[in-house]
Amino acid sequence: MIDKITKNQEFDHFSSIANEWWKPEGKFKILHQVIPLRIEYILHNIEKKKMSNLDILDLGCGGGLTCEPLARLKANVTGIDFVKKNIQIARNHAIESDLRINYIHDDIDTISIKKKYDLILMLEIIEHLDNWKSLIVKFKKNLKPKGIIILSTINRTRLSKIFAIFMAENIFKWIPKNTHNYDKLITPDELKIALRKNNFIIKNITGMNLHPITKQWILNESLFPINYFCTAKLN
Repeated sequence: MIDKITKNQEFDHFSSIANEWWKPEGKFKILHQVIPLRIEYILHNIEKKKMSNLDILDLGCGGGLTCEPLARLKANVTGIDFVKKNIQIARNHAIESDLRINYIHDDIDTISIKKKYDLILMLEIIEHLDNWKSLIVKFKKNLKPKGIIILSTINRTRLSKIFAIFMAENIFKWIPKNTHNYDKLITPDELKIALRKNNFIIKNITGMNLHPITKQWILNESLFPINYFCTAKLN
C-alpha cells in the first residue's frame, strides 16, 4: 500500500512528532479542535442508539485521540498504528485516563486480524497511502454483516492545495510541514467508486469546513471542497 521509501518517510515524520499527540496547543492542535466533530459525525452515522459494547477498529490511530472518547462511551476499541512511539504514548495516556483500549503496534499492510468489527475507522490515513484502495479490500473482511466503515480525508482540489497544504502547513502552521502530498489526495467520487466496487452502500458524505467568521469547524452535508467524511455500509 505504501512503497518502502514513502513508508520510511511517513514513519520518520510521525515518529519525530509523536510526543506532541496530547498537547492541545502542540503540533496536533488542529486535530484536538476537530475531534469533537469526529465523534459527533460517528455517533450520527453508526445507526445504533448506544455506543456501549460496539466493536470498533481504528486504523492509523496515532496517539489515541479518537480512541479515548469512544472508549469513554463504553465501546470496545482497538487501535492500530505502525509507529511504535505512537502506540506507547497512546497506551500510557489510556492508563492515565483509566480507559481500557486494545492498542496494537503493527503495519496495516501486513497485519492479519481475524476479529470482526461493527465499525472500522480510517480517519486521515488513506491520503498517506500509495494504494489506499487495497486497504478497503483488505479490511472489509473484518466487518461484521452490515458493518460500517467511516473515512475522513482531504479532497483533491485547488482550494485544498492552497488551504489544506500550503497555508495549513506553512502559514498557519496548523499541521507539521510535509504532512500531505497533493497528488495523493482523493476526491469524493474516487472514494465512492472504490467503495461501491467492494459492495458498500454509500450512506453519507459530509464536508468539514472552517467557518470564516467564527473560526469554528463545522459539518456541512452539501459542501465538501476540502475536508470530508464518508460513511459506507457493507451490503
